[in-house]
Amino acid sequence: MRVLLIGANGYLGRFVADRLLADPAVQLTALGRGDDADVRFDLASGSPGALTRFLDAVHPGVVVNCAGATRGGARELTRHNTVAVATVCEALRRSGCGARLVQIGCGAEYGPSQPGSSTAEDAVPRPGGPYGVSKLAATELVLGSGLDAVVLRVFSPCGPGTPAGSPLGRLAEAMRRAMQSGDGELKLAGLGVQRDFIDVRDVARAVHAASLSAAQGVINIGSGRAVRLRDAASVLARVAGYGGALHELDGGPGPVRPSIGHPRSETEHTAPAAYPYPDGCGSWQQADVRTARDRLGWRPRINLEESLADIWMEAACRI
Repeated sequence: MRVLLIGANGYLGRFVADRLLADPAVQLTALGRGDDADVRFDLASGSPGALTRFLDAVHPGVVVNCAGATRGGARELTRHNTVAVATVCEALRRSGCGARLVQIGCGAEYGPSQPGSSTAEDAVPRPGGPYGVSKLAATELVLGSGLDAVVLRVFSPCGPGTPAGSPLGRLAEAMRRAMQSGDGELKLAGLGVQRDFIDVRDVARAVHAASLSAAQGVINIGSGRAVRLRDAASVLARVAGYGGALHELDGGPGPVRPSIGHPRSETEHTAPAAYPYPDGCGSWQQADVRTARDRLGWRPRINLEESLADIWMEAACRI
């Protein structure tokens, strides 16, 4: 099976590439903006015609799109998350390869949900920020393309390679600094947020399964369990061997106060800080993952403690 992987250098893409390369039946070609890509191509600025010519030459059976941006202004997010996907869809429609498309979506497309609830694929998406809007627009383009396509809505990926700027990455870095300086207490904010964390290696397994399946439409990829960031911090402290006290800063009813990883100072109770989860999903998110089980034969295998241990290992080795 010939697979074209777009975005192989990204956080998710690296693990998807490893998973696909481990399958001896897969012949993988990586397309991206980096020098180490098999083919250099910028989806956000490249034309559908140029991509079509490449598809006709390589003739893949599956195209996996892991490319995209998670940060930036609305214009940048739209260019990398929406326009880029429009280019992929149009190129596939023009091409004679007949490839199946596996598009990586995100849980932020749903927006805020009711605490205690599990979000299923038939929920009406109401993204609460430009990132979720740009990803939802991409999903709608894929679903309306007429292609053989599936969108995997990945909730909160974590594990090895977790970006240092993500909530769990900032949490690990704050703990590393506290241990390095011998600080017996760690003050953090925004720990009441609850998210559905899913290990990036389980995400890669889901992509592999979706590539081999005939499933179409939207499929949630998550653990099916919301975890409070406060509890994740406690697990990380145990994994790291941090014996200090964890103190949560209460941001009150207004903007959340200094978030994970911000330096402590005398003004930390008054200066506003960025919300620790700028995904527009409010205080709670939990995936209903029954569709992934039923249509892909997929279940998460890696628990959060193992994911956090890998995050800590990388943070502890950072100089």
